[in-house]
Amino acid sequence: MKPREVLAMCREKEVKAVDLRFTDFLGAWQHFTIPVGKLEEDTFEDGLGFDGSSIRGWQAINESDMLLVPVPETAVVDPFATIPTLVLVCNVQDPITREDYSRDPRNVARKAVNYLKGTGIADTCFIGPEAEFFVFDDVRFDQNAHEGYFHVDSVEAEWNRGREELPNLGYKLRHKEGYFPCPPSDQLMDIRNEMMLTMIQCGIDVEAQHHEVATAGQCEIDMRFQELVRMADQMCLYKYIVRNVARRHGKTVTFMPKPIYGDNGSGMHTHISLWKEGHPLFAGSGYAGLSEMALHAMGGILRHAPALLAITNPTTNSYKRLVPGYEAPVNLAYSQRNRSASCRIPMYSASPKTKRIEFRCPDPTCNPYLAFSAILLAAIDGIQNKINPGPPLDRDIYDLPPEELAKVPKAPGSLDEALGALEHDHEFLLRGDVFTEDVIATWIRFKREKEIQPMRLRPHPYEFCLYYDA
Repeated sequence: MKPREVLAMCREKEVKAVDLRFTDFLGAWQHFTIPVGKLEEDTFEDGLGFDGSSIRGWQAINESDMLLVPVPETAVVDPFATIPTLVLVCNVQDPITREDYSRDPRNVARKAVNYLKGTGIADTCFIGPEAEFFVFDDVRFDQNAHEGYFHVDSVEAEWNRGREELPNLGYKLRHKEGYFPCPPSDQLMDIRNEMMLTMIQCGIDVEAQHHEVATAGQCEIDMRFQELVRMADQMCLYKYIVRNVARRHGKTVTFMPKPIYGDNGSGMHTHISLWKEGHPLFAGSGYAGLSEMALHAMGGILRHAPALLAITNPTTNSYKRLVPGYEAPVNLAYSQRNRSASCRIPMYSASPKTKRIEFRCPDPTCNPYLAFSAILLAAIDGIQNKINPGPPLDRDIYDLPPEELAKVPKAPGSLDEALGALEHDHEFLLRGDVFTEDVIATWIRFKREKEIQPMRLRPHPYEFCLYYDA
């Protein structure tokens, strides 16, 4: 879509306002709105100014002026705005040099794709994320000097079997039994359908929606794979739609990996494949129908996985999901069909076009632009250096004898550990100037100062259970 076509779309849809959106350093959508009359063809070249110092992890106050440059092909009519509003995703530029901003996540993703093309390995990276989330009916939480707590609730939750609901109809999902019961046990089917149809209305190709394993409203909606930058754009739109449809029904959504103790957490299993001139490159005659290139790509992902997790699993809560016993991939191994491995080769189809690698560690709190780019760069490093992923592990890893399990590399056990791995292993991310030393150092510093240190300083409610009478 060209700028003039966007303006024509505004006239056709009787658009009154234009919402300009971009993704901050951590992955949250930010926006401001202009009257539709202020959107001109020149706007797509000249951009619009904003204060970059007010965005997390970005500019200092003395260099705060930044530009948002709308990307015409991202235009979509907002399905939730009261007045007709057009949404445009933007790139971020320096207003003086007009260079793309190095800390703009979308710029990182664009550079990752350009680097892939420059290597000659492939011209397209397809990404297919499977983002899970919880739909709750009520949430309360706080942390201050004298108290700290959280409370989440769902009409589906097992803990509400005895609640007086006038009437309580009894259809509650037992822990780990949310996959795939029909209504009335699944009480969110209509809401998920509305989410799905809203996504389709906004141009997202949806493959399926379903309840997930956990009690208390865990859900998943799967999008068909897309080119890397487009999929990162869609992942932001996906979250926006899911949250706002839920809000329309008086419910709330969280993408936190582990909001409930004792049940499955929410991951974002991420499928990746490389193509060149319209031909898939990951299909071959090797293990599980993979090509040598695909095996080397998987070798790169597994070798760099501890560092990758600092970006693909970027919260302290992420590592409460990555524990044994809840289908979480804590062991850095690969296998066909086996969901207990961190890298899985799906075997649903024999078609070369469907051959891909599924990296099961990521979760949906990640910044999709940075996460997808980091996974791609790890795969490229594996291909360029012919990294052998080792033998597959076609057994239930959770049932391995202790002496065998000890030989399987493990995912980091905390965000701090993952950040330490990233500090020591990030040269592969610097190739092609995709990530920069500044981006990586800022990421590590922000996570330690704003997340890890505040968590260390605050007493945890369960510590009172353990130590109050010590």
